[in-house]
Amino acid sequence: MCGDRRKECCKQNHSKFQQYFRALHCPTRWIIIRLIGDGTRSTNEIFEGLQKAGEGISKSGLYYHLSEMEKAGIIELAEYREVGGGAPEKVWKLKTKEIKINLLTDLPEVLSHD
Repeated sequence: MCGDRRKECCKQNHSKFQQYFRALHCPTRWIIIRLIGDGTRSTNEIFEGLQKAGEGISKSGLYYHLSEMEKAGIIELAEYREVGGGAPEKVWKLKTKEIKINLLTDLPEVLSHD
């Protein structure tokens, strides 16, 4: 939630522009993007990479970040990988490597034209 006190601010439908910025506001998510790069990384590989980068993140915290990035269309599930006898592990890839924003047409309407 933003610092805006108007309740409608955070309840309105967010444009794709806003979804990207919400999903990319956190430095941890930029590290995740770098870890995935041009290839794929499993959830466990991403977790280990974040630990090596000094990010003190829990597994549940990582799942939250991955979910938000997936909802915004930044990453997507590439496949499931069988690991030992347990549940298959999710493997992620970047859904898009470039985000283009036209500031004149992609911004939400925020000014009143009375």
